Amino acid sequence: MTTAAIGPIVAEIAGEGFPVVMLHGLGGTTNMYQPQMPALASYRVIRLDLPGAGRAPLPDLPARIETITDAVRSALHGLGVVRAHFVGHSMGTLICQRLAAENPGLVASLVLFGALAEPSDAMREGLRNRARLARSGGIADIADQIIAGALSSHTREHLPAAVAFVRESVMRQNPEGYAWNCEALAKATAVDPRRIGAPAALITGDADAVSPPHVARALADAMRGAQLSIVDRCGHWAPIEASQESSRRILDFFHRVEREDSGGRRQFGR
Repeated sequence: MTTAAIGPIVAEIAGEGFPVVMLHGLGGTTNMYQPQMPALASYRVIRLDLPGAGRAPLPDLPARIETITDAVRSALHGLGVVRAHFVGHSMGTLICQRLAAENPGLVASLVLFGALAEPSDAMREGLRNRARLARSGGIADIADQIIAGALSSHTREHLPAAVAFVRESVMRQNPEGYAWNCEALAKATAVDPRRIGAPAALITGDADAVSPPHVARALADAMRGAQLSIVDRCGHWAPIEASQESSRRILDFFHRVEREDSGGRRQFGR
């Protein structure tokens, strides 16, 4: 594995093969996809710490999803990525959707966990309040709120390691960077899903309170050829809460896309 700092983004790159780009959500880092790495061993996996998150530096940039998307696009150009599968979680799904709409040649397929369209007015206000709480020293309180509200009751009761991971992931964030990302998400606007032509798999937990199944279903219905699947006893952090099932669904979807693509041998290098 190699690590590269490219502008406001830090990338972890492992393996060889067709690229898979993985984008975390608010409070996440590259590590949230660590459980999926064995399943993706035949790919060149590029996991990104987005601006202000994880090991990425505090951005001297406007706090907007468009800004983050531009930074991702530039980082991938710097890494020589011209086409890839994309995997996103939560806020990362907004970036994936924007890339698919604006740069269709770059996006071979999309896997979206806990997909978002755009925040409701109540969610926008909640995110602005969370940014203020982070800056006032309340990052531990935020972590506990996320555990209570974003994970399923099954996860909280039976998967203590998953709970500990999510709590640590949030608590290790730079408070200012976390607040910046809260503000970016609070301003987010939806991409017209009809502009997305890439094959897409939307995966959500049956107990996801952040992006409930009906939200994912409406988004999947609006995309051409998108499929929706529900993970039982799972909340908003499916790659952690249901890691093996998430890995299986990602790999099954990639293989299906690659089989169905008429130019698969050229496009995917298989």
